[in-house]
Amino acid sequence: MRIIPVILAAVVLFVGATAWADSRVFIIANQADGYGVDQCLAQGERCGAYAAHSYCRSRDFARATAYRRIRPDEMTDSIPGSTGSCRHSGCNEYVAITCQR
Repeated sequence: MRIIPVILAAVVLFVGATAWADSRVFIIANQADGYGVDQCLAQGERCGAYAAHSYCRSRDFARATAYRRIRPDEMTDSIPGSTGSCRHSGCNEYVAITCQR
């Protein structure tokens, strides 16, 4: 009879660890807003942490584990505007934010 509580505890720990490990990468446009938030996110600087965490919390995730600028070759062609039709600097730049539950 002692084996049942041990098995039950192992299952609860496994399910809890699996739920905690749930993460997702969001790709967002790196749009200049005049406040420098875009550069903080794109450069992975500390000043971008608050924006990244807020973005994740707004999507029901607990926190941001990473944020950085992504290269065009890391994206698929399904992202609008990634074909190079932009004529000014700063467009077609994207930031990846990794959110974790």
